Amino acid sequence: MSIDREKFPPLYRTVANNDEGLNSHSYVPNGLDATTSDPLSDRPGANPEQFVGLALSTCLNATLEAIEQRRDMPHTSQVHTIVEMARDRRGFQFYVTAQIKLPGVDQATAEAMVALAESRCPVAKLLGGSDNVRIELVDEFTPVTPVEKR
Repeated sequence: MSIDREKFPPLYRTVANNDEGLNSHSYVPNGLDATTSDPLSDRPGANPEQFVGLALSTCLNATLEAIEQRRDMPHTSQVHTIVEMARDRRGFQFYVTAQIKLPGVDQATAEAMVALAESRCPVAKLLGGSDNVRIELVDEFTPVTPVEKR
């Protein structure tokens, strides 16, 4: 579904660049500059999986913070996003699981807040059509361990 850009003009614009491939760096002119590397290597650097996870965690938590403010609630939300890379028929795919904790918020209110955040967060909306993306309310975050190398 296409959005009417005249009715909803951009409020902010940026560009994120990678000019040299995976084992190099990605940058925002006059801003962030991150060394990048293959997640399957031992080289230092961030990778696309981490950037996707950071984008979803940050956007969802910012959206939840706004919801908390509108409800005169203290900001207690926490978002941890697990991103896994796996093979598929034509290359690779990501499995993305965003886990949300809302300490001190009753279950029904927390569920409503998560549903609202998922419908308002631009990154969640961007990823929302994928069967590989889940957003879930949790009491405790799932411990994450590295995948064993084969």
